[in-house]
Amino acid sequence: MLELSILGFLAEAPLHGYELKERIKALSGHVRPVSDGALYPAITRLIKAGKLDEHTEPGASAAPRRILSLTDIGREDLLERLRHPKQVEITDQVRFNTLLAFLRHLPDRLEQAAVLRRRLEFLTAPTSFFYEGDKPVRAEEATDLFRQGMLRVARATGEAERAWLTEAIALLDQPS
Repeated sequence: MLELSILGFLAEAPLHGYELKERIKALSGHVRPVSDGALYPAITRLIKAGKLDEHTEPGASAAPRRILSLTDIGREDLLERLRHPKQVEITDQVRFNTLLAFLRHLPDRLEQAAVLRRRLEFLTAPTSFFYEGDKPVRAEEATDLFRQGMLRVARATGEAERAWLTEAIALLDQPS
């Protein structure tokens, strides 16, 4: 997801490393913080793969700033990642939110809708955090107050997300 975030933010505008890190941190840092030890090696990999370009500009102080921008190869990689997200990027809430943050870069509305449909299908499958045998435990069946709370909150957020996904898919399916 780190590489998707890098490609996605740089599709919007060239940035220097610190600005990029702050944007990534704002997107998911409260849940999955990004460290310099992960960010800068990922940037280096993307540069070596020809997906990012870098040049230096004078900084606000004496130190020059390293400015990163997306190449055509990087843009194609971003679009491919958006068109065909991994299953974990559909099922994991934080990863899906990262995908959702950049889905607007995918120019085809039907392809956008296809990604949302995958998430909606995932959310409509019966599931729970807890099971009795093979049967998912529902909030009303949980005897533990705290587990009941987890299940009730998950149900409410799931219902809200399914409603939004249904609306968004309907809008994207309309001819433009």
